[in-house]
Amino acid sequence: MARLLVVHHSPTRSTQALLDAALEGARHPDIEGVEVEVIPALEATADDVLAADGYLLGTPANFGYMSGALKHFFDSTFLQVGGALDDSGGAGEGQTGPTAKRPFGLWVHGRYDVTGAVRAVNSIVSALEWKQAADVLEVLGDVDEDATDRATELGGTLSALLSS
Repeated sequence: MARLLVVHHSPTRSTQALLDAALEGARHPDIEGVEVEVIPALEATADDVLAADGYLLGTPANFGYMSGALKHFFDSTFLQVGGALDDSGGAGEGQTGPTAKRPFGLWVHGRYDVTGAVRAVNSIVSALEWKQAADVLEVLGDVDEDATDRATELGGTLSALLSS
């Protein structure tokens, strides 16, 4: 059975609503053969990442960046899941790790701007060579029905890609 790992930081009603909607899509009854594992970003480990076949990430945009919790997730797992550092200490390229080519999706919620958060996450997952499986869900302001519908679609898309 394939495993979709959902790593999130959902400290607000808005981010929780997006998480709930994404999980509704990921766990849709028509999608078979996929185990959905949900772990808060501060609790997810490299073993969780290595055991998964795909990833769904969720974060608020805080001060133009991903949440500190999601940043901690990447900081604490990056090297163990296939990331590499170059001589300057930056993300290295050209070294394919054990999670390379696995699909991922991302949702980001912000009040005014999510650009920096999206750019930061994409930079890290690019260094891991994860493959973007769906457009990033960028939600500004209040989370309305359209946003939750798109989150449901995002979760369903990731889960369906992994289904047997």
